[in-house]
Amino acid sequence: MDKQHIRKRIEDTGIVPVVRASSADEARFAAGAVLRGGIAIVEITMTVPGATEVIRDLAKSMPDVLVGAGTVLDVESARRCLDVGAQFLVSPGLDLLTVEHAVKQGVLIMPGALTPSEVMAAWKAGADFVKVFPCSQVGGAAYIKALKGPFPQIPLVPTGGVNLDTAAEFIKAGSAALGLGGELVLKDALRKRDAEPIATIARKLIEIVGSTRAAMRPDSVGVKA
Repeated sequence: MDKQHIRKRIEDTGIVPVVRASSADEARFAAGAVLRGGIAIVEITMTVPGATEVIRDLAKSMPDVLVGAGTVLDVESARRCLDVGAQFLVSPGLDLLTVEHAVKQGVLIMPGALTPSEVMAAWKAGADFVKVFPCSQVGGAAYIKALKGPFPQIPLVPTGGVNLDTAAEFIKAGSAALGLGGELVLKDALRKRDAEPIATIARKLIEIVGSTRAAMRPDSVGVKA
């Protein structure tokens, strides 16, 4: 799948589940639970023990799932992730060398940024999306709306503070997609190996994103999200 198709899939789905788990088995279970809820995208963070092997396994066992690598901090980490089949890269901050490497490889990258200057730098470097992290600490949806004023062309993906209660507001503020970690991939559910709570939240998020976007279309004036 080329970068354009990956970008469209992320935009269309509107949700990027971020898997931080205490073991490789937990991470694999989380990916399955998210898929059960209808989200065929998963970001495995490099903080997961054996993260690259998890990415390799998921890329082979779940070919219909878009498998990405998160918490990619440098070029060497990016190389390792791409070598095992990661289809997109995400970073909590802005490392220009890593962005440059992804651009050269033709791989979708979503670097993190917080300030307007960082958002500009990430976009100019060739980012496909800009992850705004940690978003809740700087105003949440209101901050995304403020950033979209000067940067209407930059697809922003807030992460931190996104949940069932705030998802609609983030979409209304102009978010291209939403990043969710522990608010979706529940630690207790992972520990108990209970997929249904995670799948239920995934289904609700899909509904919220879809209905909110529908209400925002020009032909839906007067319809509330």
